[in-house]
Amino acid sequence: MTAAVSEDELAGDIVAAIESVPGLRPAVPAGVDLADWVPRLGPRSAVDVSAEVVEIRVIASALPLPPLLDKLAAAVGELQAATRWAGARLRIVVTDLDAEAFDTAVT
Repeated sequence: MTAAVSEDELAGDIVAAIESVPGLRPAVPAGVDLADWVPRLGPRSAVDVSAEVVEIRVIASALPLPPLLDKLAAAVGELQAATRWAGARLRIVVTDLDAEAFDTAVT
């Protein structure tokens, strides 16, 4: 049985999952990150949800990337599991890498 979760609720939960992984943050267009109160702007603009694909765009501020992306994929997989998007593929796109990532290591 799938939970009655709206697309916006799932996007909000995914943003929270991104923010829970140290070294990742939602990738948003310049000037949009200050518009949290506008639907589909702010951090939620980093998430696209469709029946086939859930795409998440992130900026990394730490290396190596695989452990960070694995943590995010596991968290989002749990969020998707009980929803109508359970069968959608997960695509995580790293849109940018902060220069500080070269001074930071994930342990």
